[in-house]
Amino acid sequence: MVHLVVDADKRSRLLNLKELLHYRDLFYILAYRDLRVRYAQTFLGLLWAILQPLATLAIFTIVFGRAVKVDTGGVPYPLFAITGMAAWTYFAFVMKESGNSIISAQGMVKKIYFPRLVIPLSKAVVGFVDFGIALLFMVILMLVYQYPLVPQLIFLPIFILLTIFSALSVGIWLSALTIRYRDFQHVVPFLVQFGLYATPTAYPASAIIDNLPKWATVIYYLNPMAGVVEGFRWCLLGGVPPSQYAFLSFSLVVVLFISGLFYFKRVERVMADIV
Repeated sequence: MVHLVVDADKRSRLLNLKELLHYRDLFYILAYRDLRVRYAQTFLGLLWAILQPLATLAIFTIVFGRAVKVDTGGVPYPLFAITGMAAWTYFAFVMKESGNSIISAQGMVKKIYFPRLVIPLSKAVVGFVDFGIALLFMVILMLVYQYPLVPQLIFLPIFILLTIFSALSVGIWLSALTIRYRDFQHVVPFLVQFGLYATPTAYPASAIIDNLPKWATVIYYLNPMAGVVEGFRWCLLGGVPPSQYAFLSFSLVVVLFISGLFYFKRVERVMADIV
């Protein structure tokens, strides 16, 4: 029998990978539970994961593709939009679900010990359902429009990882902050709504930054998903590579992820008392 002693006063390392691996079964169970609960007792079930991106794509196509007629560099607009939506949908889901994850699991947090980081990390797995469906739509549209594969496709794994880390970095921060400041439960939906239009999802980044002064462009790319979406679209569709300012977004993802782990571990010691 393994005896586990939990000492709240003992300083722990930033990330104990061995401990996380030890609780991997709990990680799988939480992810599987969320997948089942998400579509439990719904008439359409998994079809909701298909209808939601289709509805958003239809609105974007009508508003930005037909009415505004944004310049996509010769790429069919539905294909242009779905590539941005794939990355953004995953980010938005993980950010929203992770932000309230600890509060939602407070009963379990108060009763038993386990690395609390397992909870927001499990949300990243659930988000792959929407991410995978969006990528499937993208492949279908590429076949419909007979859009060729581009050499930049080899960089796709890098930008998928950046998307995952970007979502987790914000999600981990929000999950820890929401415990101390419950106002963040109301802030997260606003961030999702605002971020959808502040990120070059439905339009190219050049449509914004070409009309901005340098200081405003820097602020624009402080959105961690601005550079990630731009790079994600570039490695799938080719065209103009990400702006030089995109590295601000990439750097911010790293800073947010590392600092988020530090802050989460700090709050974790008193999480059961304040949740």
